[in-house]
Amino acid sequence: MKCPFCSYEESKVIDSRPTDEGEKIRRRRECLRCNKRFTTYEMIETLPIIVVKRDKNRQTFDRSKLLAGIDRACYKRPIPAEDREKIVNDIEQALQSSLDREVSSARIGEMVMDRLRALDEVAYVRFASVYRQFRDINTFMDELNRLIRDKDNKS
Repeated sequence: MKCPFCSYEESKVIDSRPTDEGEKIRRRRECLRCNKRFTTYEMIETLPIIVVKRDKNRQTFDRSKLLAGIDRACYKRPIPAEDREKIVNDIEQALQSSLDREVSSARIGEMVMDRLRALDEVAYVRFASVYRQFRDINTFMDELNRLIRDKDNKS
């Protein structure tokens, strides 16, 4: 590991501990030349997930884009950042666990909506309005009515 201060390539590990529920390992290192300390993180290298968009374009899964979409849906809602981050982590883990290296954006959108529906109805409707591209007030009302029916059926 190259020292960020002097670029020397030899260092020793001083401390090592798991972080992010065991997903990463945090290591404190000390440079053998300048004796300065720095932190590194190790994580399992995963195969890239390719997202197939509606227009059939393909791009690499980007968790920051997913989080940004969820953040927009949760704007001014009482949903902690940890809960939004957990949604992204859960979805990314589910995608990594599947044997499919390509996944449709529609599948990811449905996964987000399922989790938002259980977390906050307003955030769910906001996300659904963009994801499902509501064309007019009638399609929006149809989705609201479906949400109300589902809620009544659970009661």
